[in-house]
Amino acid sequence: METKNAKAIARKVSIAPRKARLVVDLIRGKNIAQAQAILTFTPKVAAPVILKLLNSAVSNAVNNLKLNREQLYVKEVFVNEGLRLKRMFPRAKGSGDMIKKRTSHITLVITSSTNLQTSKEEEQSGSKN
Repeated sequence: METKNAKAIARKVSIAPRKARLVVDLIRGKNIAQAQAILTFTPKVAAPVILKLLNSAVSNAVNNLKLNREQLYVKEVFVNEGLRLKRMFPRAKGSGDMIKKRTSHITLVITSSTNLQTSKEEEQSGSKN
């Protein structure tokens, strides 16, 4: 049986990937209720963006794939580096320093815990033969 995964991607988010990774590491592997609670009370700039992305992935799972909301959990979440906007910052004697405003691409995949149980059962039955 093929597992159903719901995915949501936020591209060109104006948060540095290093700062966004601190937040996504908190919710990896958690169920949806725990992840939403963690993100609601995390005092980081990336938390509201990732919470919105999580809610979008849950909506994709419930409406498009007809998965049960109570059985969903965060299967994988990762942050890739997006564009770097280069800006000049004026310094002394007519020189300037380069400022790199970094952006992120955040990908979040959720699945149902029943999918996990059925895939484990298939692996065990397949390995016995």
